[in-house]
Amino acid sequence: MADDNRRGGRRRDRDDEDNEFVDKLVHINRVAKVVKGGRRFGFAALVVVGDAKGRVGFGHGKAREVPEAIRKATESAKRTLIRVPLREGRTLHHDVSGRWGAGKVFLRAAPAGTGIIAGGPMRAVFETLGVHDIVAKSLGSSNPYNMIRATFEALKDQDSPRAVAARRGLKVSALQARRRDAEHEAAVEAGSDADEGAEMVNA
Repeated sequence: MADDNRRGGRRRDRDDEDNEFVDKLVHINRVAKVVKGGRRFGFAALVVVGDAKGRVGFGHGKAREVPEAIRKATESAKRTLIRVPLREGRTLHHDVSGRWGAGKVFLRAAPAGTGIIAGGPMRAVFETLGVHDIVAKSLGSSNPYNMIRATFEALKDQDSPRAVAARRGLKVSALQARRRDAEHEAAVEAGSDADEGAEMVNA
């Protein structure tokens, strides 16, 4: 009886863990393996998994049938989760870039209300990660595998204010004050450029 209770508890724990994750199928393609007597066909799936709270992972799975390939990719993604510090739980702390193979991506933190401005594979990563505001651009290869890997390479370089402050020998409050000043100057400069443009049009 006690063993049954323990097994039931483990099953519930696994179910709870599965329920906290969001998964998205990014890409699926048909593959062929040359074997004795001909070729054996199957499917390869690329899946992104996250908890929408700062953790995300991706996985690749192959199988004879699509559902099994997706299942394998999902399980693989859960084993490769990384934690990404998010600013206010909605965007990145700073701009980053990443490269993988022929793929290169630029990720830019964005103000509230911007939304997710990104292509398909990258959008899946941000949605499962829990990002709400970001501007992302992909250069080079449009291969979804390269885009996903490049995006993860960029996210791995994302540092929290605490980590940056420690590296620079500053207090977190001082670092945040500097960032607010820089953002204010950028906003003022952008407004000034817009006013000049309007004056030129009116002239």
